[in-house]
Amino acid sequence: MAIILIRHGETSGNRDRVLQVPETPLNEQGFGQAARLARRLSDHPVSRLLSSDLARAHLTAEAISQEMGLPVETEPLLQERNFGDLRGRRYADLDEDPFGPDYSPPGGESWADFHARVDRAWERVCHEAMETPEDLAVVTHGLVLHSMVSRILDGGEGASEEEGAELPLQFRNTAITIVEPREPWKVRLLGCAAHLDEDGEEGSGVGISGL
Repeated sequence: MAIILIRHGETSGNRDRVLQVPETPLNEQGFGQAARLARRLSDHPVSRLLSSDLARAHLTAEAISQEMGLPVETEPLLQERNFGDLRGRRYADLDEDPFGPDYSPPGGESWADFHARVDRAWERVCHEAMETPEDLAVVTHGLVLHSMVSRILDGGEGASEEEGAELPLQFRNTAITIVEPREPWKVRLLGCAAHLDEDGEEGSGVGISGL
């Protein structure tokens, strides 16, 4: 039994470095990634599927649903950080670093508010894991995964991809992180996208810059 945390597939916003609006769908590559992810997960005993209700996550979860015959259960707490009035804008057009530690986007969530929401999301995930006889798959977003891994899970804190980075962890589109379903929430596998590498895909490694 395990909790399988998953980042959604690629979107045009990921590719073009845009702070995304909620209805942003997967692009063609993202749908392909989701299909490969679903085939990979078919080797796991997944018996429940929980997802953010934002379109890019829900479409990724639907690919898993179709492959495995599981209904998609939605949880708004798993949404990406809300960047408010900045959503829809390219990073290059912003005067402020939207990921700065002291920056709160107008009309959006501060880091403190976001982390508090992620804590509530994790409580929901843990509750559902306890009610799930086999693996629980959870489809969410890059910053949500970073918040969970860096603050909550055991074994994720030191997994830095880039020395000195404020937000060092990178989660490629459809990467999976496998966690023990009980405290101290030990990480078995961190940010693995081997299902993409097997097909020789390049350019799919979008980190914090691809929400």
